[in-house]
Amino acid sequence: MIIVFGSINVDLIARVPRLPRPGETLRGRTFSMLPGGKGANQALGAVRAGARVRLCGCVGRDAMASIALRALRAEGVDVDGVRESDATTGVALVHVDDAGENCITVVAGANAHAHAAQVPDALLTAGATVVMQLEVPSGEVAALARRARQRGARVILNAAPALALPAGLLEDVDVLAVNEAEAIALAGGVGAEDLRTFCLRLATAERAVVVTRGAMGVLYSWNGKIGEQAAPRIDVVDSVGAGDAFNAALAAALDRGDDFEAGVREGVAAGSLACLRAGAQDALPMRDAIVRVASTLPRQCDVG
Repeated sequence: MIIVFGSINVDLIARVPRLPRPGETLRGRTFSMLPGGKGANQALGAVRAGARVRLCGCVGRDAMASIALRALRAEGVDVDGVRESDATTGVALVHVDDAGENCITVVAGANAHAHAAQVPDALLTAGATVVMQLEVPSGEVAALARRARQRGARVILNAAPALALPAGLLEDVDVLAVNEAEAIALAGGVGAEDLRTFCLRLATAERAVVVTRGAMGVLYSWNGKIGEQAAPRIDVVDSVGAGDAFNAALAAALDRGDDFEAGVREGVAAGSLACLRAGAQDALPMRDAIVRVASTLPRQCDVG
């Protein structure tokens, strides 16, 4: 079983010809209001990838909450771990340009009230996988990671958005997953001058490190080696949900017992598929499609 401890938002999305510059007002082409939040996205993505998932987080007592949770409930995500807060449901303000690139501003709202205690000890077993991000309080993420590690659960941390990590958090993480920008933000703290060194510095005998690089695929360090997985060539519509799709599919693969490199391959397939549709949750692919694309990808290349 996968336990996702993370954010639950509503995404307010504007399609624009290009991303605005500081101080500039652009005319948008379309607007949509869709469920999102990295926690919710990864929970739904993992269910679509074939996993059993409970989501733990917070929403407000407002109309946005029903928008945020509707698709999760409809597709079988267990939301018994979601609590209500007096704060408003979190929102993300998203601009997406014609090239599929995006910039996002997140207002935490109720997510700032998520607490590690919402995940009961009974769920933190040796057969469980705990998936977390950094859109909820990082101190609570660290507290849950420590409890999960002590009880034998696998811990996957998608360190997004890029923040200074609480002391000791990485010692309780089995898989650290970041995108290129997040890796660069963290690299200075470990004396890494490039992504390869970043992976090697942070990987240990017990911890794998994955850096997603968009069209360039994934760089990873695992089991004493460093390698890369190529991504398929696609015509990008919208990259908003790609990272969440990758992490969800990777978590689902590891949770069902697949080896790490197979999980990375399915993550790359899922992330690529998510770029073919607009939005975050609407774009998350189903298991059959993930497996089909993953089967066409070349095997990982060891880069020494």
